Amino acid sequence: MYNPMIYRALAALLGYPQQELLDALPEIREVLAGDEDVARGVEPLLQRLAAGELIELQQDYVQIFDRNPSHSLHLFEHIHGEDRARGQAMVDLIEEYKAHGFEPVSEELPDYVPLFLEFLSLCEAEEANRLLGDAVHVLAHVARKLADSGSDYAGVLDALVWLSPVTPEPLTVPPIRDMDEALETFGPGIDGVEPLLKPTLPQIAPVNFYPKGSGPTACH
Repeated sequence: MYNPMIYRALAALLGYPQQELLDALPEIREVLAGDEDVARGVEPLLQRLAAGELIELQQDYVQIFDRNPSHSLHLFEHIHGEDRARGQAMVDLIEEYKAHGFEPVSEELPDYVPLFLEFLSLCEAEEANRLLGDAVHVLAHVARKLADSGSDYAGVLDALVWLSPVTPEPLTVPPIRDMDEALETFGPGIDGVEPLLKPTLPQIAPVNFYPKGSGPTACH
């Protein structure tokens, strides 16, 4: 039986650790218990979060995700790198959110995995499966990188691969472009460095997380 709260629970686990997360661990474990395979994969991270000191958990999180680009939780970074196509992909994803009545209040870019999972938790089962199937190639790629580094966070990404109706395919290496060109095209982001989007980019296309030529687009 489809339980959208699983996506919300996994989103919480992938966020920067705060005391609110640690307090909610029993509730998160209860939600994930509805799927034995998901619960089993995520249990090592739940145990580490429950046993760790908050400041150490936060330091570990920064080390894992902020200081290692291969672990980035921004989906399009693994597909487009710094290429200008990344900006249009984010525009498309924003439009997908809006089409479903989802208005993100986070300052994160729209391809941030916890934000994407919050969106999935609001979708009907068929739409959630379709979008997850589009994103699963990136999620599986990050899961492998995390597993290679021995991180318990790999279990969260593996859980999403398990939930996906689509078998993931290998990613190609994203193109590299000059950051100055990207900044000129999209303007600076919140941090003053990350390329962000100009709202006037034309011709909205369907969201597509697939590697080139590997599959259909997301739900319309």
